[in-house]
Amino acid sequence: MANLTPYRSLSSARRVALLTHALTTHRDSRATYIQRLVARGGGFRAASLQSWPADRLAREVVRLNAESSQDELELLQLLYVDLEPAIQSTFLDAAGVEHENGKIAENIEPPYADAAAAIRAAAAVQEQHGEDGVRYIRTLVRYNLAAWPGLDAVLAGIESHA
Repeated sequence: MANLTPYRSLSSARRVALLTHALTTHRDSRATYIQRLVARGGGFRAASLQSWPADRLAREVVRLNAESSQDELELLQLLYVDLEPAIQSTFLDAAGVEHENGKIAENIEPPYADAAAAIRAAAAVQEQHGEDGVRYIRTLVRYNLAAWPGLDAVLAGIESHA
């Protein structure tokens, strides 16, 4: 699993569900993914894809791994901040960072906590959320390590015991 991105380590069904949500709630995402599938070739026509329901389009995007690294980041943010904020809330509470249902206050600048607080928060997330918590830690290390010093060492310790 160490070679997979945090997003790609999610089950296909979970990725499809995230992408379906994005396709139905973010206006421009449908056109972006349709354009990406058409550009890949393989006989896809934009007019045909436009008529597909969101879940079918999402399944095809996931099947073809058509998500970019920026898409992955946005979909993980959708997961941890908007759809399932419990893991992020656990992390922020344990780190002592002000938030509202997993959303960090706008007036706080990174780094959001010192290394001791980030390490304590990582332990809380891992204890309370198991493998989903570890995936969350991997997400922070990959995309936002500067905001959470010390998490790379935590993740290295987790990976060495896996």
